[in-house]
Amino acid sequence: REGAKVVIADTLEDEGRQVAAAIGEAALFHRLDVTDEAEWQAVVASTTERFGGLDILVNNAGISGSAYADLFDMVGWHKVMEVNATGVFLGMKHAVPAMRARGGGSIVNFSSISGFVGQARIHMSYNASKGAVRIMTKSAAVQFGRDKIRVNSVHPGLMPPMRTSGATADPALRAEMTKRIPLGRTGEVDEVANAVLFLASDEASYITGTELVVDGGFLAE
Repeated sequence: REGAKVVIADTLEDEGRQVAAAIGEAALFHRLDVTDEAEWQAVVASTTERFGGLDILVNNAGISGSAYADLFDMVGWHKVMEVNATGVFLGMKHAVPAMRARGGGSIVNFSSISGFVGQARIHMSYNASKGAVRIMTKSAAVQFGRDKIRVNSVHPGLMPPMRTSGATADPALRAEMTKRIPLGRTGEVDEVANAVLFLASDEASYITGTELVVDGGFLAE
């Protein structure tokens, strides 16, 4: 709708192809496991071959840590950190050279309000991974600013329940959290998408290394 050509990259191949087909010729689906460096290399190569370059990267793959009853479970630690933090690192690693070749670009990394504050009833890896995304974003912004590559992070608050919601899908917990939101409601996916769109666009041309929190005021309390 905003004129961009879009590459949808996911491990969910059927769903990804359906979304790409719905968008039309301006979209391409490519399988991507964000923890697999070879797949990152392939998706960046496909993007530059199909569309002539890479201008924007949105690192939005993520999983929660609430599936692990043992909050010190090592399998959970490695899995969540690999997807949420290493995936972002690899995305930036392979996007930056392509953006440098284009004379600049914009990277938007998904973190969370969990990158600012601790939480109960969730594996520590989730907070750790989202905090890592926050500081990696700042590091990349400083390192690649001279290449005219802007890097920012988006930090959503409580959103509608979805496949990766984990513990926050529990109605009782959601009600408890919603009471703490100054705007008195949970967020909508489009509200986060609009924040990403702003940071990705030239309207944010002097914004880099910062966090855009989309949480209805939750962290302000």
